[in-house]
Amino acid sequence: MAKYVYGFEEGNKSMKELLGGKGANLAEMTTLGINVPPGFTITTEVCDEYYKNGKTLLKEVNEQIYTHLDDLQSKMNKMLGDKDDPLLVSVRSGAADSMPGMMDTILNLGLNDESIQGLIKKTNNERFAWDAYRRFIQMFAHVVMNIDSKKFEAVLDEIKQAKGAEHDSDLNIDDLKEVVEKFKGIVQQEKGESFPQVPTVQLDMAINAVFMSWNNDRAILYRKLNDIKGLLGTAVNIQSMVFGNKGESSATGVCFTRDPATGENSLFGEYLINAQGEDVVAGIRTPDPIQHLDSKMPHAYRELLDIRKKLEKHYIDMQDMEFTIEEGTLYMLQTRNGKRTAEASIRIAVELVEEGLLTKEEAILRINPNQLDQLVHKHIDHKAKSSTSSIAKGLPASPGAAVGKIVFDAHEANELMEAKADEKVILVRVETSPEDLIGMNAAEGILTSRGGITSHAAVVARGMGKCCVAGCGDIKIDEENETLSVSGITLKKGDYITLDGSTGEVYEGQLALQDPELSDNFAKIMEWADEIRSLKIRTNADTPHDAKNAIKFGAQGIGLCRTEHMFFENDRIRAMREMILADSLEDRKKCLAKLLPFQKKDFKEIFEVMTGLPVTIRLLDPPLHEFLPREEDEIKNIAEELGVTADKIKSKMDDLYEVNPMLGHRGCRLGITYPEITEMQTRAIIEAATELSNAGHKILPEIMIPLVGNINEFKHQKEVVLKTADAVMKESGTTIKFLIGTMIEVPRAALTADAIASEADFFSFGTNDLTQMTFGYSRDDVANFMPVYLQEGILEYDPFQVLDQESVGQLVKIAIKKGKSSRPDIKLGICGEHGGEPSSIEFCHNVGLEYVSCSPFRVPIARIAAAQAVLKSLHFTALDIESPCNCNPSLVTSA
Repeated sequence: MAKYVYGFEEGNKSMKELLGGKGANLAEMTTLGINVPPGFTITTEVCDEYYKNGKTLLKEVNEQIYTHLDDLQSKMNKMLGDKDDPLLVSVRSGAADSMPGMMDTILNLGLNDESIQGLIKKTNNERFAWDAYRRFIQMFAHVVMNIDSKKFEAVLDEIKQAKGAEHDSDLNIDDLKEVVEKFKGIVQQEKGESFPQVPTVQLDMAINAVFMSWNNDRAILYRKLNDIKGLLGTAVNIQSMVFGNKGESSATGVCFTRDPATGENSLFGEYLINAQGEDVVAGIRTPDPIQHLDSKMPHAYRELLDIRKKLEKHYIDMQDMEFTIEEGTLYMLQTRNGKRTAEASIRIAVELVEEGLLTKEEAILRINPNQLDQLVHKHIDHKAKSSTSSIAKGLPASPGAAVGKIVFDAHEANELMEAKADEKVILVRVETSPEDLIGMNAAEGILTSRGGITSHAAVVARGMGKCCVAGCGDIKIDEENETLSVSGITLKKGDYITLDGSTGEVYEGQLALQDPELSDNFAKIMEWADEIRSLKIRTNADTPHDAKNAIKFGAQGIGLCRTEHMFFENDRIRAMREMILADSLEDRKKCLAKLLPFQKKDFKEIFEVMTGLPVTIRLLDPPLHEFLPREEDEIKNIAEELGVTADKIKSKMDDLYEVNPMLGHRGCRLGITYPEITEMQTRAIIEAATELSNAGHKILPEIMIPLVGNINEFKHQKEVVLKTADAVMKESGTTIKFLIGTMIEVPRAALTADAIASEADFFSFGTNDLTQMTFGYSRDDVANFMPVYLQEGILEYDPFQVLDQESVGQLVKIAIKKGKSSRPDIKLGICGEHGGEPSSIEFCHNVGLEYVSCSPFRVPIARIAAAQAVLKSLHFTALDIESPCNCNPSLVTSA
C-alpha cells in the first residue's frame, strides 16, 4: 500500500516535494532535537488524488490518517474530544514552495461543548478555555463553512464596546461565554445547522477545507504572480496544539534569523504575550519587538537565540521561524527560508560567503534576478523631505518610496491599474488579508493602521518589492466612507500621499522621488557575477540620461538606440511634420536639413557617455502617420502653425492610412521609399562620430537597418549608408570604423539569414516584433485576450514578457546557424524586451549570443541572470534553497 501519511519523525527537509515545506521542516527540526509539538503530515500526493477523485479522499488515506491520529493520542496521552483532558490539534497547509497566508489554517480543533470542560479542568484556566473555543468557532466557521469572518468580528466588537474592553484580552469569562453562544448562533443562522460537535467530523471537514484552499482565488493568484508551477498540491499538517494565550507566561511570535528588510545579522521579529499565532500574522494587535522578550521571559529568549544559530547554520540561509511559549516552555512551530528584500538578499548572500558558509557561485544562485529591481527604485528626495513633516509614522515594513492616489479597496486598485496603466495608487487598509493580494500587486505601496513588520501586508509587500508602512496606529482609516484621518487632517479617496517604507513615515501630497544609491554589497555581488558571466550586457537607451543610468548599473554599450524617439520635441516634430507634408524631394530635404543638427547633437551626447563602448543606432522604424496629429483640434492647430490647410493634413493622413501599420510602410521600407531619410540619419551619426573622434573620443557606431526581410532590402540601405558615410568622412578628413547590420524581426529574415549575413556585420534579434509576427499577435491589442489565455492555461507565459523558445526561439536558432555559416564572425545580440528577462537571458547564453540589451534599470538583473546561466549550464547548484530564480518574469518577487 502506498504511504500517504508521515509522522514528523519519519521525514526530513529533502522531502518537501512530498511533505510540503512546512511538513519537511517540522520533520527536520524534530530530527535535530528541537522542541516541536508532535504531529503528522498528509502528503501533497493526496491533494493531487483528492482533485482527481472528485474532491474526496481515498479509503486508504483515511485509514492512515486515523492510524497516525491514534499514535499522536498515545504520545500525548490525550484523546481528541475527551471531556477530561482533550487533545487539540492544528490543521495547516504547506506546499513545497512557500505561499504565506494563501491557504487555510484551523487552530484549536477538537473543542466542543463537552471537551471545553475537560480543558478547563486540566488547565485550571477557564478564561483561556473559552477564549480558545471562541477562536476555534470563528476560524472553523470562516475557513471550513465559508461564513464571512466580518459577521463574527462585528459581534466581538459589539460586546467589547458594551463591556468597555479595548482588546480581546480585556474580556472576562462571562463575556467570552456570551461571544461563544452568539458565534454558534451565527453558524445556525447562516447554515441552518449547529456548529459541528464531533471532533472527528471537525477533522475531516478541516482536512477537506485545506485541500480545497489549494485552488482558492488568492492561492491561484499567488502562484501566478510568483510563477509557481508543477506542484502536486498542498500537504496537510496535523499537529498537537500548544498555546500562547494561557496568560502572562505564554506568548507567540514570528522572527527571522536576520533582518529581512536590510539583511543585518541580528534576530528580527515580534511577539505577543497571551496570544495565538494568528494575532501576530493577521495584524489584529500590534506586537512588541522580539528583543523585549529578553526582559519578559529571559530563559525562553536565550533558547530562541540558540535555535536561531542552530537553524541558520543547518540550512545555511536566513530562517523565518514561528514559535509559541506555553507557560514558559518554548515550542518551534515552523522554520523556512525567509522572504526578504533585494537589499537583504544581497547582504545575506555576501555575508554568508564571508562567513565561509557559501561559495561565490552558490551566493550568485541565491539571488532572484527580478528582485534586484527593488534596488533601483527611487526614494524620497532629501530636500523635499526636509522641507515638510510627516503626518504619521508607522512601522517600516518594506523599504523604498511610493507616491499615489489613496484607494481603500483592493479590487478598485486593480481596476484602476487595468483601466490606466500609468495610474499610481496607494492601497490603504486597516489591515490586509490574503484576499487583498490583487490590489497589493496593482498598488505602488501599501499603508495599514494595524499589524507589525511580520503581518500579512509586510511579508507580501517585501516579497513583491512594494513599499509598505504597517501598524500606523495614529491613522484612523474608515474603509466604508473611504477616508483617512490623522492629527486633524482628513484625506479621501483620490487624494495623494507619499510613503517612505524605509522609515515608516507617511506624507500628505506628492513628494519628489530620487534615484537610489547602490551598496558595497551590491557592487560585490555584481563583481562576482561579472567574473562568471560570458554574455555582455548592453542597454536600450535613446537619451544621454538613460545612457548614464545604464553605465551606472554596469552596461557595456547600447544595443538599441531608437531614433524615432528623438523626433517628438517641439521644434523637431514641427520639422518632421513639414517633411511628411512636403510635396517634393527638394522640400523634404530642406525639412530634413532642419532635423540634421538635432539628430547630430543627440548622437554626440550619447556617444560621449558611451565613449569606448559600442552604440547600435536603429534607423527610423515607425510608419510616418505616427508623427501626425489625430484629434480635430490638434489638426487645426498644427495646420495654422505650419501654414497649411487642415484639409492638406487630412489628405496626407488618408494617403498614409494603413489597415495594418505593423506590417506596412515602416522600417527599411521607409528608407527605400525615402532614401533621403536614411542619408540624413547616417550623416548625423557619422558627423557626430568624426567630431568626437577628432576630440579624442573612441566612438564605436553600429548602424542598424530595421525590418529587413529580404537581402535586397538590406543591400539597398547599406549602399545608401556607405555612400553617405564615405562622403562625410571625406569632408571631415577623418575615418571612422563602423558596422552595418540589421535587426532580425521578420521571420523571413531568420529563414534567409545566411544570405543577409553575407552583407551584414551584425544581427540584433528584435524579439518584440519577431514575436508579433510569429504568433500573429499585435502587442497593442494582446491585452484583450492574453489574461484569458494565461488563466485558461492556453499559454504558460505572455510571450511578450518571456521569450517563447518553441517558436521564436527556434527562429533565433535558425538565424544564428545560417548567419554563422555565411559569416562565422558575425556579431549576435538581442535587443527586444526579453533581453532583461532571466529565463530568456539563459536561452540567449545557451544559443551563443554575444550580448543582451535591456532597459537601463534591468541591467543588474541581466548581469546576475547571465552569471546564473553559466552556472546552470555547468550544473552548479546552490545547496537547498527555495528556487529563487523561478519567478514571474514580469514582476518583482521574493527570494
